[in-house]
Amino acid sequence: MLKARHLFLICASIFLLNSAFLVLKDNPGGPEKKPKKLFNGRDLSGWKINGTEKWYVENGELICESGPDKKYGYLTTEKFYKNFDLSLQFKQEANGNSGVFFRSTVDGTKVSGWQVEVAPPNHDTGGIYESYGRNWLVQIPEAKEGFLKMGEWNTLRIRAVGDKTQTWLNGNAMVDFDDAKIGAGTGSIALQIHDGGGIKVRWKNITLEEL
Repeated sequence: MLKARHLFLICASIFLLNSAFLVLKDNPGGPEKKPKKLFNGRDLSGWKINGTEKWYVENGELICESGPDKKYGYLTTEKFYKNFDLSLQFKQEANGNSGVFFRSTVDGTKVSGWQVEVAPPNHDTGGIYESYGRNWLVQIPEAKEGFLKMGEWNTLRIRAVGDKTQTWLNGNAMVDFDDAKIGAGTGSIALQIHDGGGIKVRWKNITLEEL
């Protein structure tokens, strides 16, 4: 009986080792990282305000709004993110000219990096713009402009892995773009208030999965 028990334990151990090997083989990076909330719905923990424009929380929503100075403003994550899959919802009130920056840094209110546009209808929401650089990299064709729901909640997804950036608006593919300069970049996720005044955008359900 003792030998049989030892044989059973040896076989069980071999089975468990083989199972662990198969898991590591299929997922060499280790356990998958689960999406995490970048915005907790209560306050601006984990974020930094850049500029004098307004950033505040109301009814579980993050709100950006032009202030008296009517200048650019940015809300940046304190942590840098390189490769990620980001999803968020936004609702534009008044003028919705804003955006989501990635792999970006901010000095005062001068930003270096790349923006996924959030703008009024027919102004390239979901496209990619390089501030203080090459300007528009990918604009949105007219056939896709109707995917934006002005004054309603929209879902924007941004996936950046190496040189490749992909965006989706309300489940519709908007951009699939490879660029070595973007691939070499590093920095924060940032929400923008455009200059000019009269801007108000609501944000919620901001989640990110590191890849």
